[in-house]
Amino acid sequence: MNKPAIFLCATLIASLVCFTAGAQNKHLPSADRKLLLKKEDSLKVFADSMINAEIDGKRFRSDSFFTKIFVRALKIPHSFYYPFDSLETVSIQYPEDSSFRIFTWQLKKDEYFYLQKGAIQMNTPDGSLKLFPLFDASMFTGKPQDSVRTRRNWIGAIYYRIIQKTWNGTKYYTMLGFDDFTVSSNRKWMEVMHFDPESGEPVFGGPMISFKEDTGKAKPVAYRFDIEYKKEARTQFNYNPEMDMVIYDHLISESDEPDRKQTYIPDGDFEAFKWKDGLWVHVDKVFHTVLKDGDALLDATIKDDKGNINEQKLMEQSEKNIENAKKKAGDEKKPPVKKKPDN
Repeated sequence: MNKPAIFLCATLIASLVCFTAGAQNKHLPSADRKLLLKKEDSLKVFADSMINAEIDGKRFRSDSFFTKIFVRALKIPHSFYYPFDSLETVSIQYPEDSSFRIFTWQLKKDEYFYLQKGAIQMNTPDGSLKLFPLFDASMFTGKPQDSVRTRRNWIGAIYYRIIQKTWNGTKYYTMLGFDDFTVSSNRKWMEVMHFDPESGEPVFGGPMISFKEDTGKAKPVAYRFDIEYKKEARTQFNYNPEMDMVIYDHLISESDEPDRKQTYIPDGDFEAFKWKDGLWVHVDKVFHTVLKDGDALLDATIKDDKGNINEQKLMEQSEKNIENAKKKAGDEKKPPVKKKPDN
């Protein structure tokens, strides 16, 4: 299994906790479950072929067949409660309120480019299908950080986390996603999605990512945020519920070439975003507010005797710092246990 498949498999398993066999039995008749299982077997073949088939024509045909069968499967009443958990290259994420779920996957166009695909399925009371297909416009976008987007010009990503927040009566869903960007670099994305109260359509992005608390010259408000880094680097970019922050690695160029993002790797430090008054506000130095009593941020060297970056030590230290932060944040702030909605 290739790297994207492994990555998506892990996130898929994590996302399906609330959809038990009991929920399926409650909403799906046995005959419909069997039909969905049969369609899932076909989908599994085409989903793998979209990524791993050697011939590009076969990958594109598999994408077409996958889409047609997938839509037919979702039209089966109450298909929302069928998990599709054998589709290892498709990420399926649910928000806390289970009001929708979002499918994201990717098609390998060639050796240099992946095209993201996606769809939002709403959780309708009568079990009928309400679906919003997502169309990736990343290749036509020079500045994706400064625009509001619809499902028709979506900035593609494979989502692995949804963070639900409410501000002034509106529910906002912060999406964290992965983009197999170029042959030499990856990206991870953060953007806020909500549903338009009049049309019901999903709206991606908005002026909700703030750098107003940064020291020095503050950056303008962003509509979405990303990090780009070396293909082989392992990076943290995820929500920490104990700290109520989106925490991510601070990156540096391993070759001292800041204009070449494909040289960026973690340096053991962390930045973050905290939710405050309807904004995700940037935090420059996470551990300056978390570590106490003289704890060192880095207790191992990040360079070898020749002055080269030691990526293994960086990764080990990053993971250690995250664990230390979790423990300390847990002592200082324990959020209430959130009850899962009744499906």
